[in-house]
Amino acid sequence: MTEAETDRGLDAALETLADHALVWPDGQGLLHMAAPLRHAWHSPLGLDAPLARLLADTTSEELRRMLVALDIPAPGTTKKDRLATLLEHHSDPERVAAVVASAPVATRKLLERRARHQGEQGQEQTDFLMLGAPRADSESGARWALERGLLVQVRYSGYEPARMPAEVTLALRGADWHAPFKPCPPIVQTVSVSEAEVDREAAAAATAFTAHATSVLAACAASPPARLKSGGVGTRELSRIGKATQCDDIVVRLVLETAYEGGLLARDGDRVAATEGYDAWAEREPAEQLTELLQAWRTLPLTATQARDEAGKALSALAGTPPCGGCVQARDGLLTAAAGLPTDQGVQSPGELGPLVAWHRPLADQLPQDATPFASVAREAELLGAIARGSLSRIGAALQADDGKALAAASRRLLPTATSTARFGADLTAVVTGTPSARLAALLDAVAERETVGTASVWRFSPSTIRCALDTGRTPDAITADLTDVAIGALPQPLSYLIHDTARAHGRVRITPAACVIHSEEPAFLVELAAHRKLAELGLRRLAPTVLVCRTPLDKTLAALRAAGYAPVAEKADGTVRVERTRHRRASAPAPTFLPGQRRRSVPTKTPVDVDLGVLAARLRDAPPTLPDPDRSAPGSPMARTPRRSSPDTRRI
Repeated sequence: MTEAETDRGLDAALETLADHALVWPDGQGLLHMAAPLRHAWHSPLGLDAPLARLLADTTSEELRRMLVALDIPAPGTTKKDRLATLLEHHSDPERVAAVVASAPVATRKLLERRARHQGEQGQEQTDFLMLGAPRADSESGARWALERGLLVQVRYSGYEPARMPAEVTLALRGADWHAPFKPCPPIVQTVSVSEAEVDREAAAAATAFTAHATSVLAACAASPPARLKSGGVGTRELSRIGKATQCDDIVVRLVLETAYEGGLLARDGDRVAATEGYDAWAEREPAEQLTELLQAWRTLPLTATQARDEAGKALSALAGTPPCGGCVQARDGLLTAAAGLPTDQGVQSPGELGPLVAWHRPLADQLPQDATPFASVAREAELLGAIARGSLSRIGAALQADDGKALAAASRRLLPTATSTARFGADLTAVVTGTPSARLAALLDAVAERETVGTASVWRFSPSTIRCALDTGRTPDAITADLTDVAIGALPQPLSYLIHDTARAHGRVRITPAACVIHSEEPAFLVELAAHRKLAELGLRRLAPTVLVCRTPLDKTLAALRAAGYAPVAEKADGTVRVERTRHRRASAPAPTFLPGQRRRSVPTKTPVDVDLGVLAARLRDAPPTLPDPDRSAPGSPMARTPRRSSPDTRRI
């Protein structure tokens, strides 16, 4: 291809990008890129920023030293002229190649390695400048390149590695360098697998996940998980749900996220509660339940099983994170990569599909918690039955094609109908193969404790579980009849004995709430009180011939009985009679005030004497209208301690 053809091809590509508002030129001849595209390719083709941008904060004296090191006469004294001269030199590939050829061996190897692997991770973190000047202990090769502008340390960048300008990278790569392009997908090692094997494993995985989802959502409906103040369901609540349902953390997260996306769960204050949609979902067949969760997973705007962030910090579920387009891309890429495998072929493990996912979806997000690329999303596909034996299953093919009818048909074919019967054993267990129906699961959860969830679920009976069922109002005969209706064969004799033995001991002790108790040695009198129409609001109930309980507090009960003409007596908690005394209200006396220096006396020093009121009135009438000035020299006088001359501070006040 000639240079003219290359230029025409570049112009056509730029026009296409400009038509889509992805790239456009400005008035200064620079091309600008849309923000999402710039975020996807931070360093296009591994090229860093141009030299002019990297040297924007460099001083004029530093530019002069670079020109001197390159044996270039410094034009003038302004930064603009010196920068233009340096840019002109580095824009010529032949000049840059000549300078690099004269560099020390260590410098040449460093620059050539940086030019080939520019933009990759793992660059040296020790090549940096402090305040724009080379460090004395920097690598010799890097120091030589930094002094000549072949590498640039951006000012105030801290400990980041030195950066290579785009002009230097292109000059070192040479004219025959071409951008990396892989027109063919990477080759992965596959093994033979039959369609029957894929269907069998996909059915087992889908059946187990549906059973897990049923138990997890039932636990959330019975006891809604609490939300953190920062939002989401924390690890403690996830562990509680997992322990109660015998499910791993990854399964609990996947169920919660897909159920929330499907409208089966919703935030309710500081809790995450089941919705009315969950009640309808719980009554459906397992295939319909799985189909709804699969459709929610297909459009889920995040990776449900992400448990750690980039810093390794634990993440909560249902945290309301912003939509992640790269996560959807990863899911699409996984299904597309699996669909592209040869017929009757599969990979050893879904993790081996990572290179294919990256090839099909270059913008897909890779989670920091994944040891291999896209391991989390591949594990999710395995749990849901979309990928089995390293190959795309019927469910996965329907998801990849986004065909709702095909997805429902595949789910019905792979998943059996709900099981409505159980097999009871003499070891006080009940075993249900497949997914139990909603009625069967509710019945067994009410009278037994679930031990195992999966392709076969196991419940165990105990005195405590039977007692809990009796506490809900069930009778032993009703429990026996309900279990007989769902049993395959007759109920084992140990289970029948357990139910009736527990029922005989149930209720031997009864607890009654009461605000107060009324007792008397005359049973007829208590019968009269309980039947009194005016005392009906007290809520009297007869427990024994001589005992009544009342739901009204003691003082109100006393007042009501006295108003009805009775003469009750109140008792203390220890059974003694409570003596009632009338307390008169008294106001508290004001505290006396004392002048400064006056001593407080608790008792009078003199006995008061009688005073003639006429004499006292005459003294008050003859008293002067104003009080005389106090004697400052009198001992005990409050003015005796006042200084004769006030200080400057006092005068200012």
